[in-house]
Parts: sequence; C-alpha cells; structure tokens
Amino acid sequence: MTTYLIVFFSAFLVAALLTLFVRNRAYAHGWFDRVSSSRKIHEKPVPRLGGIGIVGGFFVPILAFLALGSDAGRLLLAQPRMVWGLFLGGSAIALLGLYDDICGSRARNKFAAQVLIAIGMWLLEFRIEIIANPFGAPIQLGPFALPFTLLWIVGVINAMNLVDGLDGLAGGVAFFAVATNFILALARGEALLGILMAALAGAILGFLILNFNPASIFMGDTGSMFLGFVLATVSIKTSAKAGTTVAMLVPVIALGLPIMDTLLALIRRTLLGRPVFRADRDHIHHRLMTRLPLSHRGAVLVLYGFCCLFALAGLALAYANSVQTTMLLVGISAVVFVLMRQLGYLSLDGVSGAAAIRRRNIRLRRAVRRAIDALPEAHSWSEVFEVLRPLQADLEASSLHLRLEDPVAGQAQEFRAEATLPTDTSEPPFTARFEVQDGEDARGSLSAGWKDGRTAIDRDEELALELIADAVGSAAARLGGRTRPSIRVVR
Repeated sequence: MTTYLIVFFSAFLVAALLTLFVRNRAYAHGWFDRVSSSRKIHEKPVPRLGGIGIVGGFFVPILAFLALGSDAGRLLLAQPRMVWGLFLGGSAIALLGLYDDICGSRARNKFAAQVLIAIGMWLLEFRIEIIANPFGAPIQLGPFALPFTLLWIVGVINAMNLVDGLDGLAGGVAFFAVATNFILALARGEALLGILMAALAGAILGFLILNFNPASIFMGDTGSMFLGFVLATVSIKTSAKAGTTVAMLVPVIALGLPIMDTLLALIRRTLLGRPVFRADRDHIHHRLMTRLPLSHRGAVLVLYGFCCLFALAGLALAYANSVQTTMLLVGISAVVFVLMRQLGYLSLDGVSGAAAIRRRNIRLRRAVRRAIDALPEAHSWSEVFEVLRPLQADLEASSLHLRLEDPVAGQAQEFRAEATLPTDTSEPPFTARFEVQDGEDARGSLSAGWKDGRTAIDRDEELALELIADAVGSAAARLGGRTRPSIRVVR
C-alpha cells in the first residue's frame, strides 16, 4: 500500500505543478479556448492545454520508478508489453490531442489516427476475446475480436472526449472509473494495474484543482483522449482477470455515463441528419442545466453521483453470481430509464417532426458542401457572395448580409440579399451574426435574418452558418489578408 500512496501523491504533485505552469504560460502567450460558439458553456477565454499536466502526472512517477530500479520498477519491467503499450500508445494519443488543441484537425483524420493506435494496441495483446453473457456461457468472439477491440478503444476515447463539456466533469467521470479499476486490481493482487491506476488517479486530482468550476484551465483533447485511452486499455487487462460471467461488463458499467452519452449522441445525430462528428448542445450535462434546471456546478455534482452509483454497481458485478448480475442490470436499467425520462430523451413530442428535420438537415448539408466546394474558385468579394446567395433560400432566411474589410483598399465591401417570405410576421426580426476576425480584430461579418417570430437560431442552421463562416474566412484570407472566423449570435 505504501507504494501505491507514493505513486498517487507523486502523480498528484507533478500534475498540479505542471498544470499550473501550463496555465500560466497559456495566459502569458494567449493560448485560449475562444468563446466562439453557442455550444460553449464558459463566457470568457480559458486555456485548454491542461491535459499536458495529466499526461505528465501519469508518466513521470512511472518513469521515476523505472529509473530508480525499485521493486515497483522491476514489476513494470516484468510486463514489457503492457508498459510499452501504455507508453507508446499513450504518447501517440496525447500528441494527437495536443496537435488538435493547438492547430486543429479534421474529425475524420483524428478518427483514423485513433484506429491506427488501437490496432497497435491489439498487436501488443490488448485484446477483447470474450463478451459476458449473464444468462449462459460467455461468447467467444473469434474473428470478431479485432473489430470489437478497436470499437472499444476508439469508442471510449471519443466517449471521454464527448463528456468533456463542463468544468471538472471529464476528470471526475474518469476518476470514478479509475477507482473501480484500482479496487479490482487490488482485490485480485494485480500490483502493476494498481500502480497504473494510482498514478492516473493522482494525475486527475492534481489537474482537477484548477479545473473544477470555475475552471481556470481545460484539459482539451490532450487530456480527454489520453484518459479515454488509458481507461480503455487498462480495462481490457482488468476484465481479463475477471470471471467470464462478467468479463467486460464491469468496465462498461463503470464507464456508464460517457458510454450512454455517446450512444445518445450517435442516435440523435443520425436520426436528425446531423453530422456525427459535429458537436451540439444536447448532451446529458447540457440537459441537466436546461431542463431541471441546475447550475454548472450542480450538474457536475449530480453526474458525479451517477458515476459513483455506476462504479459501485460495477464492483458489485465483479463478485455477483448470475441471478445477482441480472438483478443489478435490471436495477441499473431502471435508473437509466428514469434519468432519460427526466431529461426528455424518451419524449414522443418530437418524433413526428424528426423526419422533416432530417430532410431539412440533409438539404442544408448539401447546400453547405456546394458552397464550401465553390468558394475556392471565387476570385473577388462579389463572387464570394454569389456563391453564398443560394443559402438564403436553403436557410429560409429573409435576408443574407456579407460585410468584409478589404485591407488593400482600406474599405469595407458589403453585399446584401433581401426577400419577403410567406412565413414573415410583424414580429421584430431575429439576426444571427457571425463575425470574421483576424485575432482580436474584426474584419467583417456574415449575417442571416429571419422574420418568422423566432427568438433564437436553430442549432442546425447555426451549424451550417458556422461552417460557411469558416469557408468565408479562408476565402477572405486568400483574397486579401489572413482572417479567422468566430461566431456571435445577436438579437
């Protein structure tokens, strides 16, 4: 136990100091997560490279044990495939997240890199070859073991990334799953797994000091994807030591919240015709704040409670017989059903209009794609606007307005399209304006207006305009000056 405590407090100290250092450097150099979309919860720029502290807090104590040649170091060297897998795979996923945090990367490219890393873990014998079956013999996956392992690793990585939406949420969710793995490793005498989980738990808590609401730094993709990777791979080894009746059920239950949120997001976006990889503001944590309603901190604490419940259920499953496992699964299902009902996920009110929304979204996506593909061919501001003009009809907007600063001529170019639609009312118009910026300096704006009585922009329309604003920013940079778009919705 002394070794675990040393690892834990070492990781805690390294993570806390490294996170503090990164935060201070970020403020000094302006490395912020800009408030550039309505799906953002925070209202001011916050650094988003805190995941560096988590990664350092996890690796530094382990490297120290290896360098000192201690008993713990020799234990690590006794299982080289696991250690090499965590170091190589963890470093690769952390660098991928760091690149995304600093430079940004396309979702598809990031997904492809995650799959390659997962294949590398398979080659290092991080494999899921059995699926639990509480009602009979375990299912041997055979040739399906590889795709199932890839699905698990990539799925958990992205689940942790999706749940990272409130201050302290992703770190807290990961901590409860880590605690579950640590207790199981301790109970089964798996000292190496215990050391790894003690290091990760310390790193998470060291980071949470500066990340709990109100957060002064975010973990970014560096932290969320790294946490998902370590939890996914270590869970494979932990479940391999479990009884075959519950193999893989324990980590699935322990990671119940992010897995559930991810499945809901995939179903929601597919049914409504939304891009699967595009973020929205309809996650569980968002609904807790808007439907109950809860404060930012209150929503996080409620979700901590659910994570604790899932962790306890996972531990119970590890020692339950078939009948007890069935009862536990029924109980967990009942809790999930009540939660989903309270948050409106099971409401039938929107089902009738889902098909129409899907058709509208598919039409919008095609229109946006046509515009984005055509903008690189525009050679003047007027040609840029001619590419955008058809979007007014696709958005069913009464007006579309483009204003761009010409740094060469030293004046603004303005283009406007107006229309009177059957849906127009006498209510005051609503305008969504997407500012085009060069750093902190505004260089222009793209605006769409409606006179149909609305008081807020629809998220799917907003998403379409966000993508167009990105493309217009690129065109503006090409035609005259480097510009980057950001969004601000005004009434």
